[in-house]
Amino acid sequence: MQYRPLGRTGLKVSNIGLGTMTWGQQNTQDEGHAQMDYALARGVNFLDAAEMYPVPGRAETQGETERIIGNWFKARKNRDQVILATKVCGRSAMGWCREAGGQTRLVPEQIDEAVEKSLKRLQTDYIDLYQLHWPDRKLRLFGGHGYVDYPQDFTPFEVILEALDRHVQKGNIRHIGVSNETAWGVMRYLEESQARSLPRIASIQNAYNLVNRTFEIGLAEIALREDVGLLAYSPLGQGTLTGKYLGGKRPAGARGTLFDMIGRYQGPGAQEAIAACVDCAREHGLSPVQLALKFCDTRPFVTSTLIGATTMAQLEADIAAFDIPWTDELESAVNALNAAHRSPCP
Repeated sequence: MQYRPLGRTGLKVSNIGLGTMTWGQQNTQDEGHAQMDYALARGVNFLDAAEMYPVPGRAETQGETERIIGNWFKARKNRDQVILATKVCGRSAMGWCREAGGQTRLVPEQIDEAVEKSLKRLQTDYIDLYQLHWPDRKLRLFGGHGYVDYPQDFTPFEVILEALDRHVQKGNIRHIGVSNETAWGVMRYLEESQARSLPRIASIQNAYNLVNRTFEIGLAEIALREDVGLLAYSPLGQGTLTGKYLGGKRPAGARGTLFDMIGRYQGPGAQEAIAACVDCAREHGLSPVQLALKFCDTRPFVTSTLIGATTMAQLEADIAAFDIPWTDELESAVNALNAAHRSPCP
């Protein structure tokens, strides 16, 4: 296991982060606890959650993932062994996350409510990394191609940072990060934090994988030069990069089968790119999982690659994938894939 700096915080997180979004929907509490036990024993010290989890977001299950983690902390008494990350919802229609209903927004009163509720569910008095799950402003996210200049009505960056700072000052939050953010958004947060002596973002959690390398276009340089490393989510492309959905297959129990949530990986050129990645792995004597995960791990701007699993067998295979050596031959192969299939799944 490697441990890498989390921005300029002084914390070091494992290069493997354990994602948790299936706990409370596809996975029971006992299964979630078993996953955390195994990951911690293997050296994983970084857990990533969110107030809206499990996914898909529903009123009936919202917050259950955090409750499962909180019960684990209570049972194991090991809060000090974990760097804990969670997130607050950006603008959305998931009114069930708030007492007053309506839209979720990144406004001070909602941030206050979200922080306090997460702390209670997690049974802790501090969150190591508190992330803005997606922006307050309207953007084309989660599979959108190209920029659309929507009418902009959003909470100013400095107002969001000031709200977060109040929790940092209280000790509820140690550090902050963003997620599903753009290059402009990251730089605006950095600018406001420097100008106003407000908390500085330590990380950006965006989707990144063999069929979505859009992070490299503008954000990679920011990540390296500004010490705002990538927490790469969906390194397996919501499971598509295992090859299990190729040819229209829908395996029983898979997320794409249960929830039909893999549209991001079904657009023009997606199937051809995914198939090419699977073939590439096998040509080099690797499983598709090994190639996909080790690719993310070897990027210089990646702080931690977030893995998620619904079975212990999957978790074990995911963690073991990081042990394979990365060669010049593999580097050339993935770059050839990218040249032939330019990020069809943003």
